[in-house]
Amino acid sequence: MKKVTGIGGIFFKCEDPAKMNDWYAQHLGLPVSQWGTMFQWREMDNAEKEGYTVWAPKPADTKYFEPSKKDFMINYRVENLAALVAELKAAGVTVLDEIATYDYGKFVHVLDPEGNSIELFEPA
Repeated sequence: MKKVTGIGGIFFKCEDPAKMNDWYAQHLGLPVSQWGTMFQWREMDNAEKEGYTVWAPKPADTKYFEPSKKDFMINYRVENLAALVAELKAAGVTVLDEIATYDYGKFVHVLDPEGNSIELFEPA
């Protein structure tokens, strides 16, 4: 079973997400919205299949990364989230929540050995 297939997103804390978006748009040309930006791409082995990687600043006081104390969180794309979560639980990995399903995909959060929150994402 394939597990992680790539980086789904990079999320980081900052004092002023809007100001950070503006800076990256002005100086580095990122096409930002209030949620950050999405870098769109096509899969190398199947050019018909599109994907994206998210870049998103979050408010410094966000609780979204908890229980991690880090100022960042990485989102990894996976192929079969339910099977991977079952495998992780069986191996004793801390799974922080239940799989959440949205129109654009499924998500769950786990902790690595140093307490970093990791978001796993299966695109729709």
